[in-house]
Amino acid sequence: MTATSFPPARFQSFEEKADPAEVAPRLAALRAAMEKAGVDAFLIPRADAHRGESVPASEARLAYVTGFTGSAGLAVIGRERADLFVDSRYTLQAPAQTDTRLVSVHEVAGMSFDLKPFIPAGTKLAYDPWLHTPGELKTMAGRLEGHATLVPVANLVDAIWTGRPAPPAGAIEFLGHNRAGRTAGDKIADIQAQLAETGADATVLTLPESICWLFNMRGRDVPNTPFVLSFALVPQRGRPTLFLAPAKITPDLRAALQDVADIAEETELDAALGRLGASGKAVQIDPDSAPAAIAETLAGAGARLIEKRDPVLLPKSRKNAAELAGMREAHRLDGVAMAKFLHWFDMEAPAGKLTEIAIVTALEAFRREEETCLDASFDTIAGAGPNGAIVHYRVTGKTDRRLAPGEIMLVDSGAQYVSGTTDITRTMATGPASAEQKDRYTRVLKGMIAISTVRFPKGTTGAQIDALARQFLWQAGVTYNHGTGHGVGAGLGVHEGPVGIAPRYTLPLEEGNVISNEPGYYKPGEYGIRIENLLVVKQAEGFAGYLDFETLTLAPIDTRLIEPDLLTGAERDWLNAFHKRVRAEIGPLVDGAVRDWLDRATAAI
Repeated sequence: MTATSFPPARFQSFEEKADPAEVAPRLAALRAAMEKAGVDAFLIPRADAHRGESVPASEARLAYVTGFTGSAGLAVIGRERADLFVDSRYTLQAPAQTDTRLVSVHEVAGMSFDLKPFIPAGTKLAYDPWLHTPGELKTMAGRLEGHATLVPVANLVDAIWTGRPAPPAGAIEFLGHNRAGRTAGDKIADIQAQLAETGADATVLTLPESICWLFNMRGRDVPNTPFVLSFALVPQRGRPTLFLAPAKITPDLRAALQDVADIAEETELDAALGRLGASGKAVQIDPDSAPAAIAETLAGAGARLIEKRDPVLLPKSRKNAAELAGMREAHRLDGVAMAKFLHWFDMEAPAGKLTEIAIVTALEAFRREEETCLDASFDTIAGAGPNGAIVHYRVTGKTDRRLAPGEIMLVDSGAQYVSGTTDITRTMATGPASAEQKDRYTRVLKGMIAISTVRFPKGTTGAQIDALARQFLWQAGVTYNHGTGHGVGAGLGVHEGPVGIAPRYTLPLEEGNVISNEPGYYKPGEYGIRIENLLVVKQAEGFAGYLDFETLTLAPIDTRLIEPDLLTGAERDWLNAFHKRVRAEIGPLVDGAVRDWLDRATAAI
C-alpha cells in the first residue's frame, strides 16, 4: 500500500495557519485600541481562562495578532515595539510565522521573566485578568515595581478581532463506571473532605481536566483533548455548581448531573463568587491556574482566599483499576496501529519517495481503522533527517520534507481512544547508520531502560530519577534540553501534572501515576533521536515500601540503530523481554505480512 492510497487526514491539518502579512494591520488596530484605553502596552499570552494546552479557535489571540501558533508564548505589544517570547521549542517556528520586521522574537526559559528591558519606564502595561493567574501577576508586579504599572482591562484583542470564530459548543458525554471506576459523587465527597482539612468553605475549579475528571464527563471543545470548557464551584458541604456556556445546557445534561450537581450559565459565575465573598467565606483557589479575575472578584466581595494547588490534580493523577484497564486497552489498540504503520514504513522508506505529510497521514489512517479512536492526542511530530532535531516540529505544506534513504526518521505521536490516551515516539532507520548515530541512539535507549527498570522507595520524586536517563549521554559529553517524562491523563490530556520526570517535578511519584519515559538526542541540522514509552507506577513486587514501573506501550524499538557492544547483559535482557511481550500481545491481533514483520522486528538480539 502506498502513501497516496490513504484518505485525507482528518485529525491533523497541514495548512500553514499563520500569515505574516496580517501582522502589520492587526498591530495597528491593537495600538489604536490601546490609545483609546489610555494604556501604553498590552500583554497577549497564549492562554485562555482554562489554561489548556490546546485553546479553541475563539481564544487564539496570540496567533491572531502575531501569527505564532505554538502552544506556549507571550507577546508584549507597545506603542513603538512588539516583542514575542517563546521557549526553545519554537525558536525556528516563531520567526517563520510572524513579521520579524515588526515583531522581535526572543527565546526564554518559561514565560516568567523580567519585562523591564522591553518596555519604557512609566509604562501602563495592560492585561486581561481572565488570562493571567494571581501567581503570574504577583511575580510580574514585583519585577516591574518602580518601572511600570499593571492595568487590568477588558481584552483589547477581542475589541479589534474581525471574523472571530464562535466559542465551542461541543456535545458532552458521561463515562460509565467501567471507564471511570468511581462515581462523581464519591469523587466530590473526597474533594469536600480535602476542603474540610484545609478549612476552606469552597473551591473554584477552572482547569477542564479537573472538572471533566470530577464529574466523569468528556467533550470536544478543543483539538486533541476531550475537554468540556467550564467552571465549577465545589462547597465543603452541599452540591457543587457547574457553570457552562448556555448552548451546552440541555435537558440531557441536567438529567445526567441531577444527583450530584447544579447547572448554571457561565455568566452567573461572578454573582456566585460575589455571594461567597459577601458571606465572608474562605475560598480555595490555585494561584498557578485560576484566572486573576476570579481571585479579584472573591477578594473584592470580602472572601478570604486560601491559595493551594487544585485539589483534583493529585487524586486524578492516581489512576484507579478501571482507568488503568482502559489505558492498557488503548495501548493494545495503538500497538496494532503502530505495527501496521512500522511495517508500512519499512516497505516504503527505502524507495525514497515518502514525505513527512505522507508519513503522518499513513499513521493516522492506521489508527482510524480502530473505530474507538477519537482523535490524535497531539499533532504528530514527524521529523525527517534534520527536522528530527527540532524537538516540537510540526510539518506543514510549506515545510514538508522528503525522507531520503539512509536518513533517520523520528515520529512522536499519540491518540485518544474511548478507553484511554497514548503517546509514543520511535526513531527509525532507513538504511545504514553512522557510528555516531548508533552510539547516540544506544545511549538514549540505555537511559530509557534505566528509567524502565528502576526500583525506588516511596517518596521519591521524578526530579530525583531524571539523571538516570541522562547519565549515558553525559558520559559522551552531550544531553537533551527537555524533561525526561510528563504525566499522562486517562482519556484526558496527554500532558498532565503534577508529576513527571524532570528537575521541575518535586512531588513524589505514587502508585497509579502514568508518565512518559522519553530521553533523546538532537544534532541540529542533521538528525534527532527520541525513544518513548508510557509507564505506570506500581507497587514493587516483594519489596515493601518500594515502587517500580510497568510499561504500557506495545510497539517494537528499532534494533537496527543499536550498537550492541554498548548494551549490558541486563539491558539486552530487558529489550528482549519487552519485544517478547510485544510479540505475544500484538502478534495475535495482526496477520499476514504485518505479523511476519512483527516477528522479525521483535526477534531477540
